[in-house]
Amino acid sequence: MTRSALVVGSSGIVGSATSRLLIDNGWTVAGLARKPSALPDLTPISADLQDPAALQQALAGQQPTHLFLTTWSRQATEAENIRVNAAMVRNVLDALRPAGSLQHVALVTGLKHYLGPFEAYGKGALPQTPFREDQGRLDVENFYYAQEDEVFAAAARDGFTWSVHRPHTITGVAVGNAMNMATTLAVYASVCKATGRPFVFPGSQVQWDSLTDMTDARLLARQLLWASTTPAAANQAFNVTNGDVFRWKWMWSRIAEWFELTPAPFPAQPSPLAEQMTGDGEIWSKLAAEHRLKEADISRLVSPWHTDADLGRPIEVVTDVSKSRRFGFLDFEPSDQAFFDVFATLRAERLIP
Repeated sequence: MTRSALVVGSSGIVGSATSRLLIDNGWTVAGLARKPSALPDLTPISADLQDPAALQQALAGQQPTHLFLTTWSRQATEAENIRVNAAMVRNVLDALRPAGSLQHVALVTGLKHYLGPFEAYGKGALPQTPFREDQGRLDVENFYYAQEDEVFAAAARDGFTWSVHRPHTITGVAVGNAMNMATTLAVYASVCKATGRPFVFPGSQVQWDSLTDMTDARLLARQLLWASTTPAAANQAFNVTNGDVFRWKWMWSRIAEWFELTPAPFPAQPSPLAEQMTGDGEIWSKLAAEHRLKEADISRLVSPWHTDADLGRPIEVVTDVSKSRRFGFLDFEPSDQAFFDVFATLRAERLIP
């Protein structure tokens, strides 16, 4: 049976990995973004998800069997996050409804489902780690819940199946992405190496000492494909991580080793990247010119605020992935190798020296 996909957010970390995987598996794939990436064999569609009329026009004639929702838009408050991001999901589903072609919709959210939104991150009564899918929603406003509700309502009305995917911090390659820890750390390490600055962990003592996990975008893409084509996985929410756990005191030394740096001792004072990297734009421009890098604008590569939010958590964050294993998804990626693969790709593509 011919399967066709619409990947919303196809230029992002998850969307680009998902698009590549689907194409490699023989799918017909269209990629929707404001500025779609130029992947071979991907049909690019440019549209603003917040403009229903323009979106309907852009998607006219599209008849995807599967929809992958891999994007969101950060707003100033959680109330605005809910309004904007719920509308984006609703607008896509409304634009595709006349075709009547959808069989499955996969929505990517994340661990803020358990931790709460940025405004109340890690505050209040949180479920005990490791986080499990059967733990109920927090009693706080959360745009992830609003996105889910849009998918659930449309599925009940239009008759398609759904899956929800909750990764931890995602590693992958996508220039201009708003949440990109691996590239942010690669740029930070490159600046430290070039300037002789100490390679200082920017997060909390809890994150330094406690167990945590991460999600490789390629593994997430494989889970999206699996859940979208496995009948037993229909209408389920799944956590998704690489399958291993680590402490940042270990991972920091592994990253330092890859960049031929000596990791600094844990700092006596908090050292968030938003402070450490202030003024690094000019340094990066010079490095880009010296090494003939493709991107001289550091703001297109780094997201210190997001890396600080993840590494600055005052609580342990560990995810249980046994549910997807019980359903048959057994893929695994070593988290240090996932970082190294991103670094190697960035260097091969001349995005870091």
